[in-house]
Amino acid sequence: MKWVLAVAGVLLAVLGMDGSVAADLPGLTISDGFGVNIHFRGDPVDLDMIAEAGFKFIRMDLGWEGVEREKGVYDFERTGYDALTAGCVRRGIRILYIIDYSNRLYESERSVRTAEGRRAYAAFAQAAASRYAGKGILWEIWNEPNIKQFWTPEPNVEDYCAMAMEAIPLIRKADPSGVVVAPATSGVPHGWIEECFKRGLLAQLDAVSVHPYRPQNPETVVADYEKLRKLIKQYSPDRRVPIISGEWGYSNVNWDRRPLSPETQAQYLAREYLTNLWQNIPVSIWYDWKNDGTDPAEREHNFGTVTHDLMPKPAYIAACTLNTMLAGFTFDKRIETDSADDFILQFTSDGRLALAVWTTGVDHEFTLTLPGGRSAPFDLMGQRTRIQWTEPGPKITLTQSPQYLLIRPTR
Repeated sequence: MKWVLAVAGVLLAVLGMDGSVAADLPGLTISDGFGVNIHFRGDPVDLDMIAEAGFKFIRMDLGWEGVEREKGVYDFERTGYDALTAGCVRRGIRILYIIDYSNRLYESERSVRTAEGRRAYAAFAQAAASRYAGKGILWEIWNEPNIKQFWTPEPNVEDYCAMAMEAIPLIRKADPSGVVVAPATSGVPHGWIEECFKRGLLAQLDAVSVHPYRPQNPETVVADYEKLRKLIKQYSPDRRVPIISGEWGYSNVNWDRRPLSPETQAQYLAREYLTNLWQNIPVSIWYDWKNDGTDPAEREHNFGTVTHDLMPKPAYIAACTLNTMLAGFTFDKRIETDSADDFILQFTSDGRLALAVWTTGVDHEFTLTLPGGRSAPFDLMGQRTRIQWTEPGPKITLTQSPQYLLIRPTR
């Protein structure tokens, strides 16, 4: 019992640290903040599969130009957003809507650079927030404005911040339950983000959203988060502003063009979600829900947890395993070991204890230091075994594929 109380005390301390999450964002509990990026509207069978896998969030573009085809007239119904929103609400899935991109009624480029465009973008954002008010939606201001692909002719911090600062007050007025996040950067470009903070954007946000893509393994994100937290504290010393991982995944065609096996993709999915919990990231959106095409050599076609025709990939099974078998367990701490490559993450739920364990190094045997007990360990794909031990603890083989242990101490 003393051991359980100590665990609870550590949990309270963790939630009160600099990584504290806002009251209207999820806590660090599996799978409250886990989600997937989608590219569909309406209410298709995809939403059933997403819910069945235990995901609690979707992230989707709320396309300005598609909704407002005539100045001042917004059609959320025929564009499928009403059905998508209602379908998510019925299934208990929260939504992150990206208010993007430009609209040729007002702007000639894929950006917002004029006073008329800013007013129109803000009015569209207000209309969307008003229509879906009260549903706890996360409202994200654009997508990756720091790269030319999404802000043409060239990224411009001044223009982006001017647009955001005009829209955010109207969003808040229209939907007090909403959560406003930005700047949704490609990668974690600290210099670009700081330029946004210098212009006052941070003071307007409930969370800072970034997309920490990388060819390396998920655990390498830690240094980026640490530097970003210092930057947030520098510009917001009296208010804790959380970081969310708004978009991040691994394609079977990796960024360096080398193939990434479906098994490794599944490992990275679980490790990405777990690493984000360890780093006090309350929302983690995996990119992508399903493959966007069928070309095995095209990176954009191979990010999915399922194939283009909705056949589950190992990543989907890995998500189901983590989201359902450890549902309701809250991150407590990382247990220190002699190797920085070894990850032993401890979770608790109503006095119960669970561990997620893996290594980024070579496979090796490891002895867990635990009171005597028993467990029904299961692997990334949900396969179970049973073990029992006396102190100091069970021996397990750490691999790059996460394993999970639900611990029951013997009395």
